Amino acid sequence: MVVEPPVPQEFPPVLTAALAAELLQVHVEYLRKMVREGRVPCHRFPGGRELRFLRDELLEWLAKLPSQIGPSEIGPGQSLLTRTQATDDVGTNDSAASWERTRT
Repeated sequence: MVVEPPVPQEFPPVLTAALAAELLQVHVEYLRKMVREGRVPCHRFPGGRELRFLRDELLEWLAKLPSQIGPSEIGPGQSLLTRTQATDDVGTNDSAASWERTRT
């Protein structure tokens, strides 16, 4: 079963951490970690702990990351497990860095 990624227009212009994580297709705790590390654009209300993300700002940030290898660019003998630094930065579950962190 193939799950289609969410369409950005389906998300409101201002996102909670949960909605931003869904848009980026990462776990919400991983998104919070990236915010703490200053790796993803985020806004907070003065004196508050609540995180807010601007949809268009996130999409622009994502577009500036190095591209992943697309299926049409996979050559003979290569696999879809080949990933670029962008995938590792975002921390998808199938990235090499994620795999190294979670293997037992």
